[in-house]
Amino acid sequence: MTKIVGLSGALRKSSTNRKLLREAVRIYGDVDFVEADLALPLYDGDLEDAEGLPESVKTLVAEIASADAVLISTPEYNGGIPGVLKNALDWISRSDVKPWAGKPVAIMSAAAGRAGGARALHNLRLAMAPFPARIVHGPEIMVAAAMDQFNGEGRIADNYEVLLKPLMENLRDEVHRNAVAKATAA
Repeated sequence: MTKIVGLSGALRKSSTNRKLLREAVRIYGDVDFVEADLALPLYDGDLEDAEGLPESVKTLVAEIASADAVLISTPEYNGGIPGVLKNALDWISRSDVKPWAGKPVAIMSAAAGRAGGARALHNLRLAMAPFPARIVHGPEIMVAAAMDQFNGEGRIADNYEVLLKPLMENLRDEVHRNAVAKATAA
């Protein structure tokens, strides 16, 4: 069974980005899904020097390292990604473990505005650039007016589901490529 870790740039339990992660997982199919906890302390070099990585960061790094793939969904805050997501990426970068190495990652956004978080999605690509992850390309998922795009059961509107399906197919293909490469190397 494929293990997927989801990172939501929104901490609210009922956020549209968490709903988007869950819909992506539903469409992907049979998976072991873990939604990461990004309620981490703010990155502080003095804290890191004094105590090392916090346990919550070590847990996050281990979850990503052990996953077959990662989904990241972000809202757009003031034209960029939220601090909670950037903070998590900063903490992850401080680990001796390099959990992103060759990891297939699908990114998406859900936002209140008409552009669906397009600037945040662009910012997320830039924030992920230092990591050796394999960002799965297209189709881009930018859910506009996100509060109106999920029904009472949390299902996404058909016009977005039709885009999520090929993105999840592309992610599935990347996971398969990784599995074949690991089996061949063994």
